Amino acid sequence: MRTLVYRAGQADAGDRLDRWVARRSGGALSRSHVQKLIREGMVSVDGKVEDRPGAVVRFGVEVSISVPDPKPMRAVPEDIPLDVVYEDADILVVNKPRGLVVHPAPGNPAGTLVNAVLFRCGDLRGINDVLRPGIVHRLDKDTTGLMVVAKNGDAYGSLSKQIKDKGVLRLYLALVHGVVRNDMVIEEPIGRHPVHRKRMAVVPSGKPATTVVRVAEKFREHSLVECELKTGRTHQVRVHMSHVGHPVVGDRTYGGKKMPGLGGQALHAWRLCFRHPSDGRPLEFSVPPPSDFRNVLERLRRSSAVDNHTLRRDLE
Repeated sequence: MRTLVYRAGQADAGDRLDRWVARRSGGALSRSHVQKLIREGMVSVDGKVEDRPGAVVRFGVEVSISVPDPKPMRAVPEDIPLDVVYEDADILVVNKPRGLVVHPAPGNPAGTLVNAVLFRCGDLRGINDVLRPGIVHRLDKDTTGLMVVAKNGDAYGSLSKQIKDKGVLRLYLALVHGVVRNDMVIEEPIGRHPVHRKRMAVVPSGKPATTVVRVAEKFREHSLVECELKTGRTHQVRVHMSHVGHPVVGDRTYGGKKMPGLGGQALHAWRLCFRHPSDGRPLEFSVPPPSDFRNVLERLRRSSAVDNHTLRRDLE
């Protein structure tokens, strides 16, 4: 057990307790972790236990956080090949293949991206939590493309803050059913499906979610769109595109149909931009979709192209 003690300055007054503690910890504690500690009675304000994550911080108060020792690491290093796009002492940028789960969970206790990262990078204990060390954001199992992983606590804190402050550009390519006539902005809240709890849905009680959709190419019965995430909700692109009547090809969970030659859903995180957590320099990475995705696009271009936009030049 270790104890962290922080005193609130004048600029801190009025902030939420969970948010303020997570920020003051410099990334050592995620906000969800802080909320858990507060609810478990592990946080006190001026010597009195505070069990409300949303309690308002007052100027001059002393906040004490008791942090239990980390649980034994349940994810073990595994020699799984990674397509590394960039690596330095602080971060690792990888091109995730289809079928690779990001972190261990019931049903997928091993063989994940986390297992592969632990083998490549060594000890990442204490960065985020025991099952998701260094994981700043995630991609679904059948989504391909770019992910950045933090290799130390400072990098994790910086990248998490950039995502929270909408300072990270995340662009996806999606082949969807139907002809998307125009660019659009989808602003619909996303939460758990009221009946099918393993699925997400657009529901009034959900969290705010915004996806900017740009049309890249049109075909007779399909469209290639670029989706920019303004928020990072679970299954966001898949749910939003299905909600507007254009489900992702191959995404049978949300209404997509299989396509010959495509090994899974046609969703690829193709571009990722952020600032380096140590020196602040802008970093920009892009990777083309996997070969089966590209082959399907070429087949559609030959047989049913309707309209091509300028984005196509950037993808070739």
